Amino acid sequence: MEKTIITTGKTIDLAIEAALQQLGLDRDSVSVQVLSQAKPGFLGFGATPARVQVTYEAPDAAPEAPKSALTSASRSKPKPTYIAPKPEEPKPAAPKAEAPKAEKPAPKKEAPKAEKPAPKKEAPKAPKTYAPAEVGSTEEKIETFIKGLLEHMGSTAVPHAEKAENDTYNVDLVGEDLGFLIGRRGDTLDAIQHLANYSINRGISGHIRINVDAEQYRQKREESLRRYAQKKAQQVLKAHRRTTLEPMNAYERHLIHAALQDMDRITTYSVGTEPNRRVVIEYVR
Repeated sequence: MEKTIITTGKTIDLAIEAALQQLGLDRDSVSVQVLSQAKPGFLGFGATPARVQVTYEAPDAAPEAPKSALTSASRSKPKPTYIAPKPEEPKPAAPKAEAPKAEKPAPKKEAPKAEKPAPKKEAPKAPKTYAPAEVGSTEEKIETFIKGLLEHMGSTAVPHAEKAENDTYNVDLVGEDLGFLIGRRGDTLDAIQHLANYSINRGISGHIRINVDAEQYRQKREESLRRYAQKKAQQVLKAHRRTTLEPMNAYERHLIHAALQDMDRITTYSVGTEPNRRVVIEYVR
């Protein structure tokens, strides 16, 4: 059977929504008749809401089952009285002969399992030791300059310089909170390295190269860049299109070129100007 309700709202849609929430029905299950539009009034006075009449189908109530009436005959006849029989005394049951219980076999003793030897724990690596720089050496000059620079930056890290080969010196920064000195993608570390190269080379004859590192960031970054280059090159081979990488410094661009120089159907080159110079990986047909 059909039923109707009337609801109001600031708009017709809000009035319909109020009716649907009240009935728990969706829009397709009802029919709507707009009784009056909303009127804004003047300066907030005399405003009237929108009124809608929503018609919906309500389930018919199930008829109650008629109560069975007793006939006059059943009411007039007395119910027979039931007399319970006397319970008989139980006879004693003859004892049953118990069957001999079978003995359970003794459980077999399992041979003890050989315990697996516990894996050997690797001994923690001892911290690297550094030999003190000789007085008046290039290593001492590098350490003195970088130590003063770090103090101005508010860092307590200690630089340790060692000569490698071909007039190259490697500097490790040791201490706490080295992430601050590494910076985003090694930017701060590159700045320290650049200042050290500029300052030390200005006071000596010839030219030396200083590489500054902390927590093996350079090595980890190189491995990450090689994996990144291979991944991008595979995407270029699959799509037969070129791709341009993020801006990198000259050393990181060199790593990308070297990682892909022997790859078939792939060529690389750099575009743009510093500090936004980028590597392009291109498919060769």
